[in-house]
Amino acid sequence: MDDAALPVLLLALGAFAIAAGAALVRWSGADTRAGRRLAGTRPASLPDLHAAAVRGDLPGHAVRVEGRVRCADPIRTPDGERLALLHRDVEVQQRNGRWRTIERLRDARAIDLWERSTSVPLDLGQLAEPLITIPHQWEGAPSELDATHQPAVARISSEDQPPNRARAITRQVMLVDQLIVVAVPGRGVDGALRLDPPPGGFLVATVELDVALRLLAGPHRPRMVTGYAVAAAGLVLLMVGIVSLVLALLA
Repeated sequence: MDDAALPVLLLALGAFAIAAGAALVRWSGADTRAGRRLAGTRPASLPDLHAAAVRGDLPGHAVRVEGRVRCADPIRTPDGERLALLHRDVEVQQRNGRWRTIERLRDARAIDLWERSTSVPLDLGQLAEPLITIPHQWEGAPSELDATHQPAVARISSEDQPPNRARAITRQVMLVDQLIVVAVPGRGVDGALRLDPPPGGFLVATVELDVALRLLAGPHRPRMVTGYAVAAAGLVLLMVGIVSLVLALLA
């Protein structure tokens, strides 16, 4: 059994490295699942999909399409902006360091996604959160929140202790945005092209693909890269250990 000691050690080291690498990736804050879906989905143009819908040979898998926003009934903000989607989360930080949500606003409109002469309806209410965009973030003292949030702050203070900080994170789709959307193409009852949400909802980005992938990599991208490298090394050790153990048992 002494011959098996080294392979067993390699197996243990490999399993540990894989677990450590996975932990580093999670610690980085990276959304690896969304990143794989976005980068791994084949691109397709709306005109090509429209032609395929006419022929009846649409792909049976999700595709990545791009287009501009048209919205007949936009959200109008007090600043005069016209939006197709508005997501805002207001949170306060408790004494233990955890952030607690006191407002979660979700407002979305049905839009038309268009490219050149082709337009297709898209329901942004079926979006898989979060929207991939550069968010607007405000952070300050809880006392700086407006009057509508003060009752929630007072309630949290009475339950525990007054919160340390407050922040508001806003994500939005403007009518001037160019969208990247991961969707499943289909045909409506009239034979026209439609876009259906894949499992979990539409994956939507308002930025270029390379920027979207950097955003999904999280705030600590070097940790993610290191985590993948450690996990890959662990996989190699695991494979070498398995082969070595088989050879040792056969010897």
